[in-house]
Amino acid sequence: MGRLEGKTALVTGGAQGIGFAGAKLFAEEGAKVFIADINAEKGEKSAAEIGATFVRCDVSRAADVQAAVAACGTVNVLYNNAGIFWTGHDGKITDISEDDWDRVIAINLKSVYLFTKYAIPTMIKAGGGSIVNTGSSAAQIGIPDCDAYTATKGAIVQLTKSLAVEYGRYGVRTNCISPAAIMTPMMRQSNPENSTFDEERFLKLRTPLRRYGTPEEIAKIALFLASDESSYLNGAIIVADGGITVNGDLSKIDTD
Repeated sequence: MGRLEGKTALVTGGAQGIGFAGAKLFAEEGAKVFIADINAEKGEKSAAEIGATFVRCDVSRAADVQAAVAACGTVNVLYNNAGIFWTGHDGKITDISEDDWDRVIAINLKSVYLFTKYAIPTMIKAGGGSIVNTGSSAAQIGIPDCDAYTATKGAIVQLTKSLAVEYGRYGVRTNCISPAAIMTPMMRQSNPENSTFDEERFLKLRTPLRRYGTPEEIAKIALFLASDESSYLNGAIIVADGGITVNGDLSKIDTD
């Protein structure tokens, strides 16, 4: 029997990257998976590949989110993964336009508000459930030139703790994964080839494991949090970054 057998899982931003890896693993472990994503072409293709159901959804719109949750019926597992790192629009707070700020907040943070607002009542009715939020290393340390993104990820970490305290008594557990340097299309877009980003130096001096992480590695953590194996974890923030956020000066020990 799969670790999510008999459970319904809703994955936001599940058309590609970390979200798709999570949706795929959830399906392999027996869950009935729903992918909520704004990209219909990729979403339908990804859902068909893993035997999931695709629901086109603008995660920042209440009506779309309500429809996605309603399509699931009962939500046993909610994986709030949808988010953007908006290269060329995000940046220093003094440079970000109000419209761009609002868009990043709406997709990254308001989406978590909306999905938890409408999914939690179904979880309570079912006797409990698991919410897995996606944070970032930006919630743990200061990162320049992405102030809107950083604000949303810091808020998600704190919201995770509040939800854990508020709804734990109903059997609804809320935990968060804070990844960094995971090789996804979004990560590639955040470090375009014509930028000042030095990939070799980053891997050598900022990443203790000297490599990028994979979406599949994050999916395994999400599966653990979604399953009953993590039944006593509530309000936990799991930093999955290969040691980046605890890193000191690797140049002092680097001999390669």
